[in-house]
Amino acid sequence: MGLEVLIVGSGSALPTISANQTSQVITCGNQSFLVDCGEGTQVQLRKNKVKIQNINHVFISHLHGDHFFGLVGLLSTMHLLGRRADLQIHGPKGLDEIVEIQFRNAGNNLYFNMLFNTVEKPGLILYEDNKVIIKSIPLKHRIPCFGFHFQEKKGLRKLDGHKLVQHDIPIYARKSIAEGLDFRNDEGLVIKNSELTFDPVSPTSYAFCSDTAYSEKLIPFIKNVDLLYHEATFLESERDRAKKTFHSTAKDAASIALQANAGKLILGHFSNRYKNKDGFLQESRPVFKNTFVAQEGEVFKI
Repeated sequence: MGLEVLIVGSGSALPTISANQTSQVITCGNQSFLVDCGEGTQVQLRKNKVKIQNINHVFISHLHGDHFFGLVGLLSTMHLLGRRADLQIHGPKGLDEIVEIQFRNAGNNLYFNMLFNTVEKPGLILYEDNKVIIKSIPLKHRIPCFGFHFQEKKGLRKLDGHKLVQHDIPIYARKSIAEGLDFRNDEGLVIKNSELTFDPVSPTSYAFCSDTAYSEKLIPFIKNVDLLYHEATFLESERDRAKKTFHSTAKDAASIALQANAGKLILGHFSNRYKNKDGFLQESRPVFKNTFVAQEGEVFKI
């Protein structure tokens, strides 16, 4: 099945004509998860043909405006389009108050329920179903900030059609065999599951590391991740500014990816001072070769 990551916005601080604020859509099976929702996100979702009513979970990393100022507008649009399904919103303490007070003072009663889940510490299971499990990641920023780790669950084993016919396996037994059980026929003969199936496709994983200073404390939470998104607001020439504002450089992000043994690294959350992103790859790839720049509208498939 795999995970897919759509880059909706890759800029930081101010929205510009050429760069939108942070937002991504992560897809697993028929589930779409919105991560961060900077100003203008809903317009970008439309441009990328994302069906917003299919989003049932929103994850907000922290309460700096470039990561959530688009949320109230998106919720209002969902309401105007007639949404009735509950929406789960995962984010830091205070997010519920900020959102609810705007609708309350505007006299708007949404057609759907907003179910807020406060993220207070790393390693929490924020959501789980039969396909994916999502946990919080510790980040180091000026205010409480969390990343999100998406881990696809191991799928069913693949049935070997030839062996099923050879051993005359009945239809009713195939579900349990796909789930990993051996088969016992009417004569009491046990046929091992390994003779009837192939290993499932290896489950994939993705880690979203929003605004953060360089921090090795997050490495255990993202170890061996297939795809890592790590902010890279600045280049090395602005290292002092990165340190002061609790942000990272491209080289910082590459170092984290290397230590975490990540499969691939995406850089994003770029300062608007950089019109050309080539410098980010030039500083990152000597440390971690498999690095890419977040391009809005691009989809990374794992």
